[in-house]
Amino acid sequence: MTAIQRVITAAFAVCTLAVTANAAVAGEFTVGYSLAAGAVSDPIVPPPNIPVQLTGVLTNAGFRGVGQVALLRVPANFIEWVGLDSTAGAALTQGFSGAAGTKIVFIDFAHTVIVEVASTDSIQVHNTNGVPAAGSVTLTW
Repeated sequence: MTAIQRVITAAFAVCTLAVTANAAVAGEFTVGYSLAAGAVSDPIVPPPNIPVQLTGVLTNAGFRGVGQVALLRVPANFIEWVGLDSTAGAALTQGFSGAAGTKIVFIDFAHTVIVEVASTDSIQVHNTNGVPAAGSVTLTW
């Protein structure tokens, strides 16, 4: 092995070690919901101070949909987000708030099932539809 090959091999090994040492294991949890008309889920607490991808779905026939946002929980202050509401009429959604009831993202076709702020540190699913709603919310980080 030539001197230049040894330098390249050593540099590669150092870079690989640095990347491996800083690699984080992704976390994920899914919360299923089954809500009566007008009901709100228990609070869901995202991890603090790191980017979290939220994907929510409604699986009821006739109202199926999916919405997604990237969010950040700043402990004891607010939840911040940017993403895309479900069809029909999908639109960008963005903002930040610590006020309970603030809409984050619609996750159904009719825009009646909402992931919303529950507190400065939590979110919830709110079924404003006149019929029961079922689905899940997945958080990945």
